Amino acid sequence: MNGVINVNKPAGWTSQDVCAKLRGRLHIKKIGHTGTLDPMATGVLPVCTGNATRIIEYYDRDHKTYHAEMQLGITTDTLDITGEVLETSDHTGVNENAVREAFKAYTGEVSQIPPKYSALKVNGRRAYELAREGRDFEIKAREVTIYRNEITSMDLERGLIGFYVECSKGTYIRTICDDIGRNLGCGACMTALCRTGSGVFRIEDAADIEDLCDMSDDEIASRVIKPEDTLVMLGRIELNDNRVIAFTNGNSTRSGGYRITEASRFDELYRVYSEGRFLGVAGTENGSLVPHKVFR
Repeated sequence: MNGVINVNKPAGWTSQDVCAKLRGRLHIKKIGHTGTLDPMATGVLPVCTGNATRIIEYYDRDHKTYHAEMQLGITTDTLDITGEVLETSDHTGVNENAVREAFKAYTGEVSQIPPKYSALKVNGRRAYELAREGRDFEIKAREVTIYRNEITSMDLERGLIGFYVECSKGTYIRTICDDIGRNLGCGACMTALCRTGSGVFRIEDAADIEDLCDMSDDEIASRVIKPEDTLVMLGRIELNDNRVIAFTNGNSTRSGGYRITEASRFDELYRVYSEGRFLGVAGTENGSLVPHKVFR
């Protein structure tokens, strides 16, 4: 069970709930997810098991895709419909053109302030813990990238807008709803969220957690994806046969001992192979190949 399982997280579960359920079913200690989903959200949650937990850090550059819905005229403390309502406003004056312009403007490099009710750490504690205690604290804005932000449905009579987003890691869809609501002058909050993709993982291939737990060991094993097959942002290197032992022992290799067969899109990090066998992840420094993670 050293690999990645594409789980379809149900609403009402935390991402850690999913990991705990799988940990009990698989009877393994090493398990972790690759990106937190809010409890109300559903959809793709890649879960790494066994030695594959060592590659979680390499998913940082993977694009994420979401389908979401927002409600105009309601502002809450959590920025979604589960929170305490802070303000209600009349949204009847909002027209279709204004909505489309607001969404069109929310693309490219965007500065976002994450919600106070989030899992971000502030002075060593989770932001949502401080928020629940009524503490006064500040979360700094961060730069995220919105590659696509498209409206999929619009019911202005009810104030409901459905939309699709493709974005970088660290983007809060709740904040998109809040920001666009403010731009429209009536406020808004998120009412539904489904992550439809994360890197190579797609919602149509995801397995429900309860179904997974009812599967036999062989059936679960058939759904485990090899770690190296999920690292789409990393390049690929072919290592010379006579450098395999040196690499697995953590030693670097000069430029003549390897060749790059696929460029990297992640800090010049590469999946390293020899005769089709995955050996680990490495970087290049001054022309030499330097091991980062070795898989024996």
